[in-house]
Amino acid sequence: MNNILAAFIFLTRLPFWKIKEVPAEAFKHVVPYWSLVGWLTGGIMAGILWLTGQILPVSLAWIMAIIARLLITGCLHEDGLADFFDGFGGGTSKERTLAIMKDSHIGSYGVIGLIFYFLLILQLRDLPLNLLCALVFSGDCWSKFCASQIVNFLPYARREEESKAKVVYNRMSKGEWTVALICGVLPFVLFLPMKMWPALLFPVLTFFLLCRLMKQRLQGYTGDCCGATFLLCELSFYIGSLIINYI
Repeated sequence: MNNILAAFIFLTRLPFWKIKEVPAEAFKHVVPYWSLVGWLTGGIMAGILWLTGQILPVSLAWIMAIIARLLITGCLHEDGLADFFDGFGGGTSKERTLAIMKDSHIGSYGVIGLIFYFLLILQLRDLPLNLLCALVFSGDCWSKFCASQIVNFLPYARREEESKAKVVYNRMSKGEWTVALICGVLPFVLFLPMKMWPALLFPVLTFFLLCRLMKQRLQGYTGDCCGATFLLCELSFYIGSLIINYI
């Protein structure tokens, strides 16, 4: 239970920390529960999208849903994405890339990357409201599952004391991996028509491409890489869904 609570504390700004004090060791075991947290963040996002979509155009409702998740997560993933773009855009070696990513200032690559990210994600505004709600919920859960696999494929690129969160995640056990998979894939079974299920493959492909890039440049991953992997997997899921929907 401590590990699950730690995952909600770490990935959201909601006051889960008031429930009980979580041991520091629990934060090393949060990764298997990222997709479970997606049930909350994706669920709130989909709920706000549906509610605001009853009185506003879908395009505005979609923006409100995006803002809601930014507030819930404290822009945690977007900060990682910006640092990822800065580091891999401006760095030419492992040491230089890690140094740029650790810098709290955002650079031109980070700004441009975020602009293009939001421009692309806003293209979902033309989808039917019910379908978009299902995609938002499913995409959050599945993309968090895909991103969580980074700890099983790559080592941490820094020493633990050099990490921003002062935590290095543990790899998943078979039981933890099974729980993560169920939480990640169940929304597809419950809410999405079978026509859209092939969109599952887009985040998987994106994940392996990003893993290859990180292995070549960093020989591992960082916390910023985790956030970037989640958002880019989710973006590829949305793009894949748009392609499937209009075929």
